[in-house]
Amino acid sequence: MLSNITLGQYFPGNSFLHQMDSRTKLFGVAIFISTIFMATSSFLYGIVALFCCVLMLSSGLPFRLFWRSLKPLWIIILFTWLIHLFTMPGEILFTLGPLSATFEGARTGFFLSSRLVLLVAFSSLLTFTTSPLSLTDGIEKVLTPFRKIGVPAHELAMMMTIALRFIPTLLEEADRIMKAQMARGADFSSGNIIRRARNMVPLLVPLFISAFRRADDLAVAMEARCYRGGDKRTRMKIMKFSGIDKIAFAVLTGYFSIIFYFWLVMR
Repeated sequence: MLSNITLGQYFPGNSFLHQMDSRTKLFGVAIFISTIFMATSSFLYGIVALFCCVLMLSSGLPFRLFWRSLKPLWIIILFTWLIHLFTMPGEILFTLGPLSATFEGARTGFFLSSRLVLLVAFSSLLTFTTSPLSLTDGIEKVLTPFRKIGVPAHELAMMMTIALRFIPTLLEEADRIMKAQMARGADFSSGNIIRRARNMVPLLVPLFISAFRRADDLAVAMEARCYRGGDKRTRMKIMKFSGIDKIAFAVLTGYFSIIFYFWLVMR
């Protein structure tokens, strides 16, 4: 059930994406997100989707992992498309009672739904190929220049990584609680949406209690080990850019230049 959700999980591998520095991957995510919002035509969306698919295949991970990361969002994706289908003015395709579906709405809804799919897929690619520790170090390094203006780089990186790290743990805990309550006669699958939401209350209460207990245990453990944030902390592994990262920077620069050029031409 909930154990099929792969959000925030790391899968070890030997691909070049696994070997890249986490700072390079964060730079790639920023470039990819920028190009997604620059895509305004089918041609540009095709280039962005092709680039994402090539990286997914290069990761060496099975495609079902990416599909499982998208499954929890299919309702939001479908709802986004339907909202634009029936609300945007334009050439009417068909009518459904008082609602009219338009070609422009279907096109815009498809583009925005595709944008959401690509964002989730690429974000999943980052977490699938980057360990939480490496991701923490990379985020902290990227945010370090902003410490001069009071940004707590280490604390922000630690919070984001702990959140990613505990997503699978909380999902596993929720799945365990759900199975225990189903064994006692609870029903989470039948009825309408309101009834299902009401049936989830007995699941949420013990889940929140368990989450607060884990957070308290983590705080006690960090305090017992004299954790003091990022002040004068050293690292066991020093982050260094390799040849793979230099090639990746060149590829990302070329990819962004192509998208930016066609974006200017098609404006």
